[in-house]
Amino acid sequence: MRGSTLSAREKWTLTVSCLTVALVIGSMAALYTSLAQIAADTGATQTELTWVVDAYTLALACLLLPAGAIGDRYGRRAVLVAGLAVFAAASLIPLFASQPAWLIGARAVAGAGAAMMMPSTLSIMTATFPAAHRGRAVGVWAGVAGSGAILGMLCSGLLLTRWPWESIFVGFTAAGLALLVAAATLPESRQSVRHPMDFVGSVAVVAAIVVIVITLIEAPERGWADPVVLGLFAGGAVATVVFVIVELRRAHPLLELRLFADRNFGGAALSIGLQFLVMFGLAFLVVQYVQLILGYDAWRSAVAIAPIGVPLVGISALAPWLGPLIGLRLLTVPGFLLVAAGLYLTSRLTVGAVYLDVLWPLLLMGAGMGLCMAPATTAIMTASPEDDHGVAAAVNDAAREVGAAFGIAIAGSVLAAGYSDRIADVLGRVPPQVRGPVSDSPAAALQVVESMGPPAAPIAEAARQAFVHGHSQAALVLALATFASALVLSLWIPDREPPPYGRHAKRGDVARVPVTVGG
Repeated sequence: MRGSTLSAREKWTLTVSCLTVALVIGSMAALYTSLAQIAADTGATQTELTWVVDAYTLALACLLLPAGAIGDRYGRRAVLVAGLAVFAAASLIPLFASQPAWLIGARAVAGAGAAMMMPSTLSIMTATFPAAHRGRAVGVWAGVAGSGAILGMLCSGLLLTRWPWESIFVGFTAAGLALLVAAATLPESRQSVRHPMDFVGSVAVVAAIVVIVITLIEAPERGWADPVVLGLFAGGAVATVVFVIVELRRAHPLLELRLFADRNFGGAALSIGLQFLVMFGLAFLVVQYVQLILGYDAWRSAVAIAPIGVPLVGISALAPWLGPLIGLRLLTVPGFLLVAAGLYLTSRLTVGAVYLDVLWPLLLMGAGMGLCMAPATTAIMTASPEDDHGVAAAVNDAAREVGAAFGIAIAGSVLAAGYSDRIADVLGRVPPQVRGPVSDSPAAALQVVESMGPPAAPIAEAARQAFVHGHSQAALVLALATFASALVLSLWIPDREPPPYGRHAKRGDVARVPVTVGG
């Protein structure tokens, strides 16, 4: 051991891993600042805008565990390099085909590449770093992952100050290719004993997540009692049951479900998923609000949402010290209640609001997430045996991405349904030639108004009112979900944290056969 100094190899591995995970997370939110431009240029509806964002997140969430398992078995560096190649190639597509369907497809393929990238970064780090340095390295990695969304919006907003929205995809491609070259220099690592790939479990978990997210997007528009929605719910439930049965019966499952029997592990995983559900659902709403209602451009809208990171990062640095003293529950529940309060205030925003009305709820939610985020990640790792830290890391990653996919789906679908419901009341008074764009999205409606001049001002006001109506409904749904989550977690998470699992138990102490996935 070389004391507290990292070697040049460790510093390089940490740098490449953190830049890669920043690209993965940043890409989830980078397009938020350009949604209004994309809608205006391509004619994308509000539902299609949701899919432009969520196609990436959904593919990432679905394929994260299978991609991590492939990396464990066949080489994590090789999977990382392949993922960067797929990501860079997919990011080129919108430069040549910018129709909404092509955008959605390109983002889905890029998400598949990101699924190969994210677990590989943490796996390579844990294999490269000695135990004395591993905790510090993972802490830096987690900090970058937590702030990646804000970084992505700031970078995309800066690009949009001078270039059109396509420049974001040029940035994705350039970053992906540069990191591909850097990743090729990292050390290779894989399982010493290659277990059979769990293909049935992989297909089942992908099917379950895809169907459930599609259901959440379609339900607010079609109605929760619609036969298609009920059929999708049933399909998602069947796929989930199949996945659980398969995983419990296999000697080397894709995901060791018995880890969730530990209340700290299970509660922390749920907490992280819910945090990212709220964070990405909120960002999807607020960025559009400050652009469409406050009139901010892409860069100013990114800067406007950035203050949420100040209390989040600051309190996150202190929260791990408080965890062992007061327990995970007393950090998590108040944190979720603060987030719920901030979301409720967000749901009360009106067309006449000013930026300060947006800022205070953001700071409140940032403080709440700061209380929850780092302690939950720590709890996942300490509640699992040292031999299972790989699967614990994969659960941490998967909870983030599944939560983000659900958050975007919920916020986007409720916003779209609310806008469509309210704008329908005025479509009869809109000239027939512009009814399509006005009904599609508020961004398209405002562009039409700009081209028609002052006589169309009432249309603009109606579009803004309809957007704020949908925005308020979506924020209120997120607030209620967060409050309900606080109640559930208050009952699930135990009073005090037990000693770290790895310090008093070994793999054989639990009646299961663990497997390293995506670690």
